[in-house]
Amino acid sequence: MTKKKRKLLYSKESIIVIVIFLLLSAVLWIQKSGEQYTVTSEKDTYLKDVPSSNAVFDSLAKDSLILYDESNDTSRRAKEQFSQILKDMRMGYQIVDISKETIPNFSDYKKVVVLLSDLESLGDKAIEMTDWVEQGGNVLFAVTLAKDSRLAEIEQKLGVANSSFENAYVKKIFIDKDFMIGGGKSYSIDGAFHSAWAVTLSSDAKVHAWTDDEAKTPLIWEKKHGQGKFVIDNFGIYERAVRGLYAASYSLMTSVTAYPVINGTAFYLDDFPSPVPAGDATYIKRDYNMSISDFYTNIWWPDLLKLSEKYGVKYTGGVIENYEDDTSGNVHSQKDIDRFKYFGKSLLANGGEISYHGYNHQPLTPKGVDYGDEFPTYKTWKDKKAMSSSISELLRFTKELFPKGEKSIYIPPSNVLSKEGREVLRENFPEIKSIASNYFPGKFTYSQEFEVADDGLIEQPRIVSGASWDAYSDLTVFSELNMHYVTTHFLHPDDVMDEDRGAKLGWSKLYTDFTNEIETLYKIAPNIRRLTGSEMAGSIQRYAILTINQSKTDSGLELELGNFHSQAYVMFRFNEGQPGKVTGGDLEHLTGNLYLLHATSDKISIEVK
Repeated sequence: MTKKKRKLLYSKESIIVIVIFLLLSAVLWIQKSGEQYTVTSEKDTYLKDVPSSNAVFDSLAKDSLILYDESNDTSRRAKEQFSQILKDMRMGYQIVDISKETIPNFSDYKKVVVLLSDLESLGDKAIEMTDWVEQGGNVLFAVTLAKDSRLAEIEQKLGVANSSFENAYVKKIFIDKDFMIGGGKSYSIDGAFHSAWAVTLSSDAKVHAWTDDEAKTPLIWEKKHGQGKFVIDNFGIYERAVRGLYAASYSLMTSVTAYPVINGTAFYLDDFPSPVPAGDATYIKRDYNMSISDFYTNIWWPDLLKLSEKYGVKYTGGVIENYEDDTSGNVHSQKDIDRFKYFGKSLLANGGEISYHGYNHQPLTPKGVDYGDEFPTYKTWKDKKAMSSSISELLRFTKELFPKGEKSIYIPPSNVLSKEGREVLRENFPEIKSIASNYFPGKFTYSQEFEVADDGLIEQPRIVSGASWDAYSDLTVFSELNMHYVTTHFLHPDDVMDEDRGAKLGWSKLYTDFTNEIETLYKIAPNIRRLTGSEMAGSIQRYAILTINQSKTDSGLELELGNFHSQAYVMFRFNEGQPGKVTGGDLEHLTGNLYLLHATSDKISIEVK
C-alpha cells in the first residue's frame, strides 16, 4: 500500500471515530442536559373525593384494647406511639386510661395491648388476663415490665425462667433475620440506657430480638399459653424511629396478620433547581479547586445521575426562585434562568419531577412568630396575602419554565410551615395536593404522619435526610420498611458547604456513603417501588384510606379491601401455616413468614397450607 493510500485510509478511520464520538457525546449531552426531554404524565395519580384518614379509622371495628396510665410518663409516651401505629395498621381499638376508667371485659376483644410497666396497677385483672389468654386471647406487653409481686405471679406464663429487679443496658438491638425486613444484623440505639428487664427465658419462648452483647438479653419474644399467646417487648424505647418493631410485635399475636403499606421510595432534592447557593466553599476548593457553580454542574449532579441510573432512583427537585429575604409580598421574577433550565430539564429527562419549595427560602410563617436562635436569619411574612403572592409567583415561574409533567408537591423551607401558611396553600392553590415535610417533631417543624388530612391534603413526611446517615437514621429506615414499607429522603445541594451536614468530610466521602446507603436499602428491599414525589403522594392517598376485612375459610382466608382503587399493597405475617395459591393478587416473600401482597382486586383469596 502506498503512503498516500495509507494516509487516506487513516484519515477516513479517524473521521469515522470522531463522528461516532460526537454522536455519542450529543446523545449523552441530550440525556443529561434534558434539552430534549419527554415526561409521562399519569392522569390517575390522585383520587378524587376520598375520605380522610381519621374518617376511615373511625369506621373500623374496635377489636383491640389498649390499656395505659395517663399519670405515668412512660405509659403516656407509649400510648402516643401505639395510637398511631394501630391507626396506620388499620387496627381499630378502644383505649382505656386505667387511672380514671374501669377496665372492660377482655372477652369483648381479640387482642390487648398493655402499656404499663407496673402490673400492680391492674390488680386482679392481671390474673384474669392470663386466664383469658389461656382460653384463646392475645396480649402484647409493649412497655418494659418492672418486677413486682403481681408480675412474679405470672412471669413464668410469659416465658420467663429467671428474672432480676435490675435492668439491662440496650446499646444495640439484634434482629433475627426471619423476623423483619433488614434483620440478621444489629441496629445501634441513640442515647442508650438500661431499658430492658434482665431476664432469661424458658426453652418454649421464641425470641425475635436481643441485645447484641455477651448477655444477649431478650428484647422481643413470644410465648404460647394455652389457646392464646403473649408477646413481650422489652427494649424500652417509645418514639417514631422504632414504630416498625412494635408493628412487627403486634403482628405476632394472631394466626395471620394483614395491614396496608405504601410500598415505595422517594428521594427529594430540596433547593434544586435554584440560584447558585451561597455559603462556605472551603471544602469544594480544597477537594476540587473549582467554583461552587462548576462543582454542581460537573461533579455533584453527574454523581447523582449515576445513582439514578444504577439504582432506578427518581429524584424530585424543589424549586427555589431566589434567596432574597423580602417577605412583604412584593415579588419579582427571576431573570437568570439558565441554571434552572439546565438542571430542571436534566432532572425531568432522567425520570425525575419538579415540585414547589419557595419563592424564596423564608418559611410561610406570619408576623408575631419569634424564631429565636433556631432560625436567626429567617423573617416572617407581612400577612397571608403576602404569603399567597409569593406562592403565586413561584407557581407561575415554575410552570413557565417546565410546562410538562406533574407539579403538585409543596416542600416547606427548612420543614417549617405555620397553620396560617398551610391555610394559604389549601385555600388558594388547589394544584398543590401534598406537603412533603418531616416525620419527626421539632421546634417550628411541620411534623407529619403518612395520611390524608381532614381537609384532603396528603401528608408526606420525609423520614431521613443527608448523604451520610447516622445510626439513628439507619434504625429509622429499617423500622419504616417494616411499618409502612417506605423510605422518604431529602438532600440539599448545600450540604457540601455545611459542616453540620458533613461538609468537612468532602463530597467524595459523602457520595460514597450515600451510594452505600442506597445500595443497602435496595438490597434489603430489591423490589420496592421507585417513585417521584407525586407518585408517592398518590400511593400514600391510596394506602391511607384502605381497609381490610379478613375472614377464615376452609382452605385459607379471604380479604375484602375497602376503598380499593386499582391496586393496593398489604403486609402479611403468616404465624400459622404457609400461603399457597392467591386469587386477586400476588404474594412476594420478604423474609421468614413475612409477605407483601400486591392486590389487583378488592376481593382476595389465599390458600393456607
